[in-house]
Amino acid sequence: MLILARKEEESIVISDNIIIKVISVEKGVVKLGIDAPREISILRSELIQAVQESNKEASNMRVDASVLGDFAGILKKK
Repeated sequence: MLILARKEEESIVISDNIIIKVISVEKGVVKLGIDAPREISILRSELIQAVQESNKEASNMRVDASVLGDFAGILKKK
């Protein structure tokens, strides 16, 4: 992990096409601006973790087979 110190309005550049700029620092909160190509996904790590946990919970759920039969019947009607 690379650790850098940056002041407000200072930036770092990643791979010539991603710019991360410190917008402000207020009350212990750092606001960053990220300029990157549209094809690069930028997500907050806590959202990724929440989705992963939700997927794990869903994969462990037991489903009543009769519910699946009801659902299949609904799909056939459409």
